[in-house]
Amino acid sequence: MRHPEHQYLDLLQRILDHGDQRVDRTGVGTRSLFGAMIRFDLSDGSVPILTTKRVYWKTAVKEMLWFLTGDTSLQSLLRENVKIWTDWPLAQYRRATGQDISQDAFEQRVLTDDAFAAQWGDLGPIYGKQWRRWQGADGRVHDQIAGLVETLKHNPASRRMLFHAWNVAELDQMALPPCHMVYQFHVTSDGRLNCGLYQRSCDLLLGAAFNFTGAAALQLMLAQQADLRPGELVWMGGDVHLYLNHLDQAREQISRTPRPFPTMRLLRKPANMDGYRIEDFHVEGYAPHDAIKADVAV
Repeated sequence: MRHPEHQYLDLLQRILDHGDQRVDRTGVGTRSLFGAMIRFDLSDGSVPILTTKRVYWKTAVKEMLWFLTGDTSLQSLLRENVKIWTDWPLAQYRRATGQDISQDAFEQRVLTDDAFAAQWGDLGPIYGKQWRRWQGADGRVHDQIAGLVETLKHNPASRRMLFHAWNVAELDQMALPPCHMVYQFHVTSDGRLNCGLYQRSCDLLLGAAFNFTGAAALQLMLAQQADLRPGELVWMGGDVHLYLNHLDQAREQISRTPRPFPTMRLLRKPANMDGYRIEDFHVEGYAPHDAIKADVAV
């Protein structure tokens, strides 16, 4: 049977061969395709943590746990040694002040100066705020995650089990509008939880690996809370692209042979979705190729 990671590698190759070269928001430029799908089967305990390069899976899971808290402060992430969101507030600070502060110095100020963190380290109403505290026009606040868990438990045949983050009224306040914007869920008659993730924009070299890992962790948590078993993770991409400064790295990754996916399991069952910690996730059998370095386009 063909390794499921080949779906990802084939998509990299298709973009290299047939991607439309265009100028993008960042000014770096991309090769882009529109519309893609990858399916991963989680029912045997395996999870799609890519093996053709090392993926720092704990960072991806910590980011997902941060989203689930509803927090939008960079300070909280940095306390967990997660630095993948620093680029956007740092760029905003440099533009606004004209100071060419280093990333390390900026992160230290966010960590140690609460007033500075409040002014420059808040990312706006991004994912977690929308997932846990979506505010309607009538002022009511909606916890989409809590509502989803209740529906999974009590009405698993529903076709309305989803949450999303594309709040049009608040997009201009976000450090970055949501890329992985809609998650929809489906429960089979034999108790398997399937997850469909639609990603409007995907940095295929850097972002996708984290999106696969975070979504798989989320699926395991939801399945556990609803007494279900993980099924398929179906990833769907809109504008799927490689930045022009990532092409050589993509070719390097394609040249590598996938290794078996690791397994992921939860070591305990918290009372609700708010109770999970990084220590609850146990990954076994992860033996990837070396990491591939590439710059983030901001």
